[in-house]
Amino acid sequence: MKRIVVITPPDALFGFTMAGVSQTVTSSDEAEAAVRRHIEDPECGVVIVDERLLSGIDEAHLQEMEKRWFGVLVILPAPEKGAVEEDYAERLIRRVIGYHVRLAP
Repeated sequence: MKRIVVITPPDALFGFTMAGVSQTVTSSDEAEAAVRRHIEDPECGVVIVDERLLSGIDEAHLQEMEKRWFGVLVILPAPEKGAVEEDYAERLIRRVIGYHVRLAP
């Protein structure tokens, strides 16, 4: 069974490990390296990245990593926002089912 890894900022230190999920705590500056490290791990099947860390990851690099990887890359919405960015949700649905689905409000 593949592992699930959650990459979060330091303020979410104990949130996911308490649930038994592997968690990597990092800063925005080191987020891209952390994502790459887990994507290259053959035992890892899902990488979840806290949205607050995206400022440290180039969007083009993120999309490139997602396309080349066999697993699923999920962006976890920031606690203060409360919603997933719609473009990301559409991209994920299109990747999973193979075609574009229009999400009605």
